[in-house]
Amino acid sequence: MPERPLGSEEPRSVWRTVLTPRWSGLLLLALAIAGVMTAMGVWQLDVYQSKTAAATAKRAEGSPVALQSLFSIDEGLPSKAVGRRVTVAGTWGPAADQVLITDRRQGSADGLWVVSPVMLPGGGAIMVIRGWVPSATDPAVAAPKGPVQLSGSIVASEAEDSSDDAAKGRTLSSLRIPTIVHLVNYRVYDAFVIQSSLDSGVVPSPVPAVVPPPSPPTDHAGLRNIAYAFQWWVFAAFTLWMWAKMVLDARRTPDDPEDSSDEPGTSPGTGPAAEQVGSGVAGGRGAGEDQAGESVESSGTVSA
Repeated sequence: MPERPLGSEEPRSVWRTVLTPRWSGLLLLALAIAGVMTAMGVWQLDVYQSKTAAATAKRAEGSPVALQSLFSIDEGLPSKAVGRRVTVAGTWGPAADQVLITDRRQGSADGLWVVSPVMLPGGGAIMVIRGWVPSATDPAVAAPKGPVQLSGSIVASEAEDSSDDAAKGRTLSSLRIPTIVHLVNYRVYDAFVIQSSLDSGVVPSPVPAVVPPPSPPTDHAGLRNIAYAFQWWVFAAFTLWMWAKMVLDARRTPDDPEDSSDEPGTSPGTGPAAEQVGSGVAGGRGAGEDQAGESVESSGTVSA
């Protein structure tokens, strides 16, 4: 039977290793640990979402505060003020400064937003979205007059530029303070207020339909919980990776040691080969001695 070449033994099958009781048990343990860690990560993500939802709702549902307490007319609109409920007290501005914003959908109908300035006691004005009308000729478009106190929610300018519309009139395609500042001769806040209720003042009749305020921007809270969630998932992946690495190490069979040509239990210089060499040396030495003896007997002298 031919001998197996040196180092030709194949590693054991992966499945043969995995299906042994030892490694199957370790696999079940690793899966259980990874499952618990994965569940912990999902729980941390749920905590983050709950904190974010609560912080966002708190911004929109908090008690109204005075507009001037959030930021001044000299500041840009801070992100923390968007979506906050505020109160505005002042006097309705000039009717000529009222603007209409087109392409505004209310329910299933398209129409316009009516935006009027409210002059504030400390100077400047805030642009108020009074409501929605189906057309620019609707009687509710008529600008109100006199003192007013109202409540509403802060919204930011839209991104679309409507400066070209401003050159043609006061019907604009987007809600933007940078466009409106060029239509009036007084300073305005860098924000709009969507009116939700009229607390005092002359109530015009008819009135525009109330515009529902948009959802406040997401107030990301508990960002640390996201880091915790990813940390748990990394631990779960590492547990399974370690198990796989241990299995791969276990299935590898080391190479056979080099075969020795000497028989077990023999030492160098012994064995059949050594005996043959010894006998040959001994035989050669004996023949030489016989030849030397014959030479001495025949001549009686020893030749050098």
